[in-house]
Amino acid sequence: MFSFCVDPASLDSMAWMACYLTTGKHMAIYTSLFTVLLLLAITAPTALVFGFLGASSARSDFAPLSWVGKAYIAIVRGVPDIAFFLFFVIALDQFFEWIRHEIKCPDWEADIWQGNDFVVCDIAKLPLGNSPQWMHETYGFLLAVLTFAIVFGAFAANVLYGAMRAVPHNQLETAESYGMTRSQVFWRILVPQMWVFALPGLSNLWMVLIKATPLLFLLGVEDIVYWARELGGAKTARFTDYPHGDWRMWYFLALLVFYLLFTRISEIALDKLMIRLTHGQATLGGEAQRKTA
Repeated sequence: MFSFCVDPASLDSMAWMACYLTTGKHMAIYTSLFTVLLLLAITAPTALVFGFLGASSARSDFAPLSWVGKAYIAIVRGVPDIAFFLFFVIALDQFFEWIRHEIKCPDWEADIWQGNDFVVCDIAKLPLGNSPQWMHETYGFLLAVLTFAIVFGAFAANVLYGAMRAVPHNQLETAESYGMTRSQVFWRILVPQMWVFALPGLSNLWMVLIKATPLLFLLGVEDIVYWARELGGAKTARFTDYPHGDWRMWYFLALLVFYLLFTRISEIALDKLMIRLTHGQATLGGEAQRKTA
């Protein structure tokens, strides 16, 4: 906080606003912005890995592996996203605690399911009850990241599976006829070409992922939506040196501008990536570039 913010009541409107926007509480919303960007930076490549593994499994000749891949892809159909997010957070948390419970408390005789309660020994809880607050927040964030990666990985698997099937099959057969193994055909012919077909779907998925970040608020993570609601609500002089009315509309308007700018920057970057990927490719995108040139 600036040194001249000792007595907010004596400041003019511009100085008051400068002090208000640099209070400790506002530093929290600026930090939560970094949390959202970190979530995207970790989730996007992780979900892509989940998706690639799911799509590769779905097209496998080994039936059980193919069933697993297709079942993973199928979870994107028919169930609202919010149901997946709430389910996976609870399921993963209990799964990790159950594993720790089995390892650390082998002599535990009571049932871990006691009515509607899930009860494990104290040393198996994640995090421990006496852990510092930052560990609780980090654990919650990592659960959220893993949940996002699993859910959006299923969407990515669906996109990549379709992209793999879109690669002309005669190219794969030609590569095999030249003596390439199935592994070589997959990595040298199929994978490099599938990205051209996958990028439009992955671009849309990236936009959906950006718009889904406010779900962090529902998962218990103090993100920008949480702080926008918290700081924008009416404040009285009894509880703060910076009283104001209900300013939530302005805070959420700022969030709207942020997301619009972020998605626009993403669109520009993805368009450049598409041009780079389709250069020289025997696709409609590559043909359009050649005609333009």
